[in-house]
Amino acid sequence: MTVSASEFLLDARFEEIAHTALQKAITALRDKQRRDGHWCAELEGDSTLQSEYLLMKWILGQEKAPLVDGRGPDVLDRITDRLRSQQREDGGWGRFPGSDVDPSATVKGYFALKLHGDSPEAPHMVAARNRIHELDGVERVNTRTNVLLACLGQVSWNAVPSIPPELVLLPRWFHLHLDRLSASARMMILPLSLVATLRPTRRLDASQSIDELHLDRGPLHRPAMRKAVPRGWRRFFVVLDRVLKVAHDLGGSPWRRRAIDASFAWIENRAGQDGEASTDGVGAIFPPMVFWQIVLMATGHDRTHPLVRRAEIEIDELMIEDPPYADGTPGMVRLQPCFSPVRDTGIALQALNDCGLDVEDASCAAAAGWLRSKECRFRGDRVRGLAPERGDAVDFSGWHLQYHNAWYPDLIDTAVVVTALHRTGGRDNRAAAQRGLNWIRAMQNADGGWATFDRTVELPILEQVPFADHDAMQDPSRPDITGTILECLSWTGVDDRDPMVREAIEYVKGRQEPEGCWSGRGGVSCIHGTWQSVTGPIRCGEDPRQLWIQKAAEWLESVQQPDGGFGEIASGCEDRSLMDAGPSTASQTAWAAMTLQEIRGADHPSVMKAIRWLCDTQLDEEAASDLAQNPDGEPAGCWSETEFTGTGFPPLLHLRHHLYRHSYPLMAIGRWLEARHPRG
Repeated sequence: MTVSASEFLLDARFEEIAHTALQKAITALRDKQRRDGHWCAELEGDSTLQSEYLLMKWILGQEKAPLVDGRGPDVLDRITDRLRSQQREDGGWGRFPGSDVDPSATVKGYFALKLHGDSPEAPHMVAARNRIHELDGVERVNTRTNVLLACLGQVSWNAVPSIPPELVLLPRWFHLHLDRLSASARMMILPLSLVATLRPTRRLDASQSIDELHLDRGPLHRPAMRKAVPRGWRRFFVVLDRVLKVAHDLGGSPWRRRAIDASFAWIENRAGQDGEASTDGVGAIFPPMVFWQIVLMATGHDRTHPLVRRAEIEIDELMIEDPPYADGTPGMVRLQPCFSPVRDTGIALQALNDCGLDVEDASCAAAAGWLRSKECRFRGDRVRGLAPERGDAVDFSGWHLQYHNAWYPDLIDTAVVVTALHRTGGRDNRAAAQRGLNWIRAMQNADGGWATFDRTVELPILEQVPFADHDAMQDPSRPDITGTILECLSWTGVDDRDPMVREAIEYVKGRQEPEGCWSGRGGVSCIHGTWQSVTGPIRCGEDPRQLWIQKAAEWLESVQQPDGGFGEIASGCEDRSLMDAGPSTASQTAWAAMTLQEIRGADHPSVMKAIRWLCDTQLDEEAASDLAQNPDGEPAGCWSETEFTGTGFPPLLHLRHHLYRHSYPLMAIGRWLEARHPRG
């Protein structure tokens, strides 16, 4: 809807209301800051974090063993309680609340509960089984799920797509060389390859099997080829998979042992380390950490080995325990996909910057100091994609999402931190920001955009391989990431006279959707994509009166809710008809308000109505104490938001960043008040 001036009256107290909301939000944000200056809120994922952890414990034979820190196996009971609570009314499990049922998540959820002892005839298990049958059975699951099922003897290893470890030995010019794969694919492909090659298998009792889920026995013994793969490629990969399976049965290539050793060394080098190359596990993220533990077991490492102990500690640190129930019963336990302290701190610091605070403020100074301590100077995999002479010339710097992930700093978090450090001010902060900026400039892709991790050359063939069903084999340029970097550049004095900026703006313009929006990589989805894709070019000097920018404003105004807020469900990433669906949320309303302010100005009714929505929905003491309004228990001065507005690897992984609902509304209100009364 378009909000006209006649529909919205700005009362005389509105600025006072906004200023009061700002101060309350600042106080609440300071209260969340940790002693060393950083913020780290929960990063919530989906049910597969629980189901895969439980299945991993069964594969390792640890379903009744204490955890590495001495906690008893009752922790697995509490994880199972969490998994059970995430089941939908229709019997399935999804990728986020309100999503379509996900076949892989549902099969893993059912299997984990059955292994835990839930009766197959219990109502919730019957509902899950019926839902799986409606989804065409186990045959629909993805590669990662098939590997877990094969480890527990539920499908033949022939049903798992071949992932030969010889990939690690391929020459660099080969399309499937590791350097040509995205960072997320590199993290996963070798752990999966080693498990699929070594084929560790635990035989379960017949009563524990999931035979009742199969509708077609054929895929038990051959990999299912995705329907999205063109027929010609499908035939090619069927033949190739058969050849590789025969080669495996004959002992593999002459280089098999060397390939296994090289793959293991590659993963070990990127697993838990200290010092310059410090990481919190393989990729510092849950999925490869699971398969690394299975690899360690399959290669003969027992639980006393330092590699195994460290791997267990790192994944168990991702657990969050709910408080006990009123009767003293221990609460549920859930797992996060990873930690997000660097992004949480960078965004929170930017929000304080938007409130006029800088290095003279103790909270800002402490946050900036902590961010400087997380600067990553290690070259790692970053040199891939750069010409040798270009890589040698770059003074590597950057930041990652997690506490430690030196191999994989990313461009989103680097841009967020560079912006925050530069705006906070101070010689040391700006020196670190400049180093990060130098790396950002070196990582621009040939198409003018920037990707998440790497400097990339797109190779569409990579998305056709059978084990590429996670849709992340490549890391192409993204318009919202490019916009984030353009805004970062603008804060450091770079504008649209710079050829690099001109190329980036042309890239962003060329990716605009017919409706006038952009899809999002860093958040859900078109609201986030439009915010970042528009703000960066405008801050670099683009005239907001241009038609392509006006079209973006018109789209946003067309999806503004009657209450003044904005909301979009994560399914909008996949289904264009849902781009304007979803209740108003604090983070998405903030993104839209900041976008419209850049285009229309702070006095425009659509902007003021969005800011008023943020002020009116801020939690006061009464609302904060009401669990119905505030199920996460946020303190007064914050906002309640139960929707998933973050993304990991869309459409596969959606996230709920628990600090987004606080930092972004504060940022939006701060920018609005600054625009009304510039501080000079």
